[in-house]
Amino acid sequence: MLRQFDTPGPRYTSYPTADRFSEAFGPAQAVQAILDLGAGSATAPLSLYVHIPFCEALCYYCACNKIITRHHERAAEYLDALEKELALVAGSLGPGRPVSQLHFGGGSPTFLSDAELARLMKALGERFHFTANSEISIEVDPRTVSPARLEHLRGLGFNRLSFGVQDFDPDVQEAVHRVQSFDSVRDLMRSARALGFVSINADLIYGLPRQTPRSFARTLEQIGELRPDRIALYAYAHLPERFKPQRRIDGADLPSPSQRVAMLGEAISGFLARGYDYIGMDHFALPEDALARAKREGRLHRNFQGYSTQPDCDLVALGVSAIGRIGATYYQNAKTLPQYYESLARDELPVVRGYALDSDDRLRRDVIMALMCQGRLEFGAIERAHGIRVDDYFAAELASMQALSQSGLVEIGEGHVQVTPSGWFLVRAIAMVFDRHLRAAKERSRFSRVV
Repeated sequence: MLRQFDTPGPRYTSYPTADRFSEAFGPAQAVQAILDLGAGSATAPLSLYVHIPFCEALCYYCACNKIITRHHERAAEYLDALEKELALVAGSLGPGRPVSQLHFGGGSPTFLSDAELARLMKALGERFHFTANSEISIEVDPRTVSPARLEHLRGLGFNRLSFGVQDFDPDVQEAVHRVQSFDSVRDLMRSARALGFVSINADLIYGLPRQTPRSFARTLEQIGELRPDRIALYAYAHLPERFKPQRRIDGADLPSPSQRVAMLGEAISGFLARGYDYIGMDHFALPEDALARAKREGRLHRNFQGYSTQPDCDLVALGVSAIGRIGATYYQNAKTLPQYYESLARDELPVVRGYALDSDDRLRRDVIMALMCQGRLEFGAIERAHGIRVDDYFAAELASMQALSQSGLVEIGEGHVQVTPSGWFLVRAIAMVFDRHLRAAKERSRFSRVV
């Protein structure tokens, strides 16, 4: 079944997906969206994302927007620009807007020094009000932190960590240019727990060069020993024509499709056997973790950082290449530092493209997010919210769902579509049925594969 539905497709951190963004949506449209948000309810909490693009070393598999440099002095200019962008955004929003979720992503946010991280958190705290139960998280490169640095992060208010592990096999680490020992990651996780971090995530990737089902099984055993609260298991997407660093990977070293399926199957069965709940797509969490509770209680949501426990709130994004969502609009900042700096020097938001959703987009977004997050599409809820009849509006889509139903991925009942336990592992393929913008098959290669 995994082989049958293994086609390229979106991850649906948004709908429509970012490939639909247009340069016709620029700074003026973004400012208006922020002004509209500022004029609305001042009590609705926001989500914040801050992108830190710098990394000391290049990981060959990486498709993120990053800048490889050992010149840490470059961070000072970037923080100046971030504070300028923050002032422009907060000026339109109004002072003291509540924030319930903050995430630092990259790049490697821990490229910043302790003092620089403190400076950035202080600037954010001066412009926004963090609620008592705020989720404040940061992506951590284990090679750039120590127990003392983790203590500093905890003192700044961070209560969640995400460790980039990928694989513990030395041969695989050498092939992707990311060498870090199991012992070092184990010691950092122990320190994080002792410091009271509420949730610890570990990122893994299957499909990397020199990986085999046997070697990956050893990594899974080691992750099981560490027992992080959450696990993100990503499929490596080898797209060297789009991502230049991947050209350093020898395609002959990549595992075969059957090996990838074997690794995925072993990981799924292994995590479930160790007591993890399957959240959706590539995420697992221990039953007591907030993400697992949100899944059980029907409160799961999805944004540009993946699955979230927070309500479907507006996301304000700061930094080079960052993507935000305000109301019925998406926006993305400039992808290069020169362009990002130039916009801010003109006292202009560094937005270079975006998208304003129409009524059909909003309808399909609700349908896709219901499937991706709750695993269930209730026709009545959609019909009441959008004033349509699902059977009529989505007649073609529901007809296409019959093949998924016959494969056991969904159950189609009177007034609902239910994702089955097997269907959760291919939920992207299910959501794709309702994607009006999805290009022809020959153009889907820009997306990662479902498996």
